[in-house]
Amino acid sequence: RDLAGLRRLEMAEAAAALGVEHRWLGFVDSGLPEGDPLPPLPPGCFALQPLERAAAPLVKLVREYRPHVILSYDENGGYPHPDHIMAHRVAVEAYEAAGDPSRYAGLGEPWNPLKLYYDRAFNPERFRALHFALEEAGLQSPYAERIAAWLEADAEGHQPARPTHPTTTQIDCGDFFEHRERALLAHRTQVDPAGFFFAVSSELQRKVWPWEDYSLISSRVPQELPETDFFAGIE
Repeated sequence: RDLAGLRRLEMAEAAAALGVEHRWLGFVDSGLPEGDPLPPLPPGCFALQPLERAAAPLVKLVREYRPHVILSYDENGGYPHPDHIMAHRVAVEAYEAAGDPSRYAGLGEPWNPLKLYYDRAFNPERFRALHFALEEAGLQSPYAERIAAWLEADAEGHQPARPTHPTTTQIDCGDFFEHRERALLAHRTQVDPAGFFFAVSSELQRKVWPWEDYSLISSRVPQELPETDFFAGIE
């Protein structure tokens, strides 16, 4: 009866699992449209906001928190959810505009973040490694269909298209996978605890792919790639 209220409780639980601060920016969920043709998005939703209106609250927070690094979805939103894509646009806008005193006047003292990364949660190399590890262990892989589609694309000897943003930065997160899973499971109205994201145990992930993968998109400090630290190059 109160899905919005329940989502707030879920988010609080997820933030507690990760030990992070969280702020609501006050926009309305756009939903994930399905069908052919796709139905229109709800009037007034986040994905339909003018960019400057949607980005203003984040610019204000960047100027308040003064982060050195911003992490974002890529242009596809990880997968093409309208809100993920808009979140990408807003993050890039905040990275580029927060340090410019001529933009977003009245929203705090300008602050230039130093690095912008895109998350690669759907990194094909990671899925392949986990898929083959499951098969070697005699376990059923939920990634088989996805792997088969990639192999089919290469049936005539053509290499699959390279990702738009290759991995430049791998953060060793193996010791914290259980925290990550608790945070994701907190969103119980959105995530199936027996589903795709939990098919591989944390222990096996630590052995096979103990990293989270990112692509460095912009840096205002000198950098050497590949990296293992978001703050490499930042004094």
